Amino acid sequence: MREYTTQICVIAAGPAGLAAAAQAAEDGAKVIVLEKMKRAGGTANAGMGILGIGTHYQKAQMYDISVEKSFKMYMEYTHYNVDARLIRRYFEQSSETIEWLEDMGVEFEGAFKYFPQSEPTWHIVKCPRGIGAGAAQTMNQKIYEHCVELGVEFLFETAAKKLIKEDGHINGVIGETKAGEEFTVHCQAAVLAAGGASGDFDMVYEETGFTPKKDMFNFVTKSCSGDGLRMAWEAGADHVPVRIEQAAAIEGISGLPNAVMNIFFQPNLLVNLHGKRFVNEEDMQNTTYLSNAVAHQKHKMGIMIVDTSIVEHYIENGVDVISFVRPDPDVSAFPAAVEKAKKVGTKGLYIADTIKELAEQLGIDPQALSETVEEYNDFCDGTDEEFYKSPKYMRKLEKGPFYAARVRPGGYGTVGGIRINENCEACDREFLPVPGLYAAGADACNIYDDSYMFLLPGNSMGFALNTGRIAGMSAAELVSE
Repeated sequence: MREYTTQICVIAAGPAGLAAAAQAAEDGAKVIVLEKMKRAGGTANAGMGILGIGTHYQKAQMYDISVEKSFKMYMEYTHYNVDARLIRRYFEQSSETIEWLEDMGVEFEGAFKYFPQSEPTWHIVKCPRGIGAGAAQTMNQKIYEHCVELGVEFLFETAAKKLIKEDGHINGVIGETKAGEEFTVHCQAAVLAAGGASGDFDMVYEETGFTPKKDMFNFVTKSCSGDGLRMAWEAGADHVPVRIEQAAAIEGISGLPNAVMNIFFQPNLLVNLHGKRFVNEEDMQNTTYLSNAVAHQKHKMGIMIVDTSIVEHYIENGVDVISFVRPDPDVSAFPAAVEKAKKVGTKGLYIADTIKELAEQLGIDPQALSETVEEYNDFCDGTDEEFYKSPKYMRKLEKGPFYAARVRPGGYGTVGGIRINENCEACDREFLPVPGLYAAGADACNIYDDSYMFLLPGNSMGFALNTGRIAGMSAAELVSE
């Protein structure tokens, strides 16, 4: 069996693992990183940016967002169901982390809101392709190069399988190469940063009650198979709730032009399978709120409905709400997309000349849906007496054809499962650190309770990078002693 000796073994090379390795190496530790894939970055290579609070970008853009304001927002949002000390340390460090990255050559476009109701905490990474998905790949590559310069050793296409624990202390990791060769890394500390369990459908169901691709349409990454969670629990870390980092999805229309998705994420009439409204649709801007609301309906499903007059209004004037994921107000491609959907037989887009016919297609009682539409149209002439939606978003449904799509729970993967403290030490059921074991990123992300904090965007990658740094600092301090 091949053997390696180091001070710190980092498990996985996503942003949390990269940050842990870079910080520990800067602090003088010898580091080995194990990564299943062929390169560093993980699922974060598809991301765009990270949270920062009190940064020089926000100050230059005259945004008033402080650690104090953000901390209070966060604790109220989560009803204090999170570790206040960890949140404070994360937020206080976030601005310095932006500068830490800039010292490596990472550049940012500025500080942005994700959607109109959110705060400008999302620092989008600058890359040659411009603002868009995948920008964070540039950042991850810079951190990786920095690690290499510091002497960090990377073992790609190798998977960690088990932590070695002797006399109560972590002192090694057993891994396996792609070819099936087992090896051992002897170390004084290990950092788990394996990215959660979105690729293990059985674990997702056992932990959350959701079945991916059936009633949960989150991003699925096969390499994020829950290995870090299992290793931590086996080593004595407390098993705390695993959740889905939710943000709603539209089911069955991913192959159509973006104009279709854009229209169905506008704040129009949203009903359940009983034909009843269940939310103030203007709150759809926060897709976490939307996913939560949909998850409590029959079959975990909502139905978004628009008519031809609404589509025509959007084509002529642009959509009501834009975001960084759907930044283009132009939806002129919608009619062509409808024809494409008819041609290829898209099952996720429903088209009917009447509300009654649409209801029959959707499996909704036609009378119930007709009554809801009639009442909603009356509200459009006055005020929304049911859920108090702003009049500027109230648009009647009168002109066929009518269009509908299924809104489902969705999100970015699993978060949480390993209890950590403010130093990112993995802790047991008595809240005592497991000596030599640290966790960062999605595996340790217990900071949302039941709802992802979308009002401060950039949290996923921001938490990964900052907890990675904290874990690296803590582990380096341990091995130096």
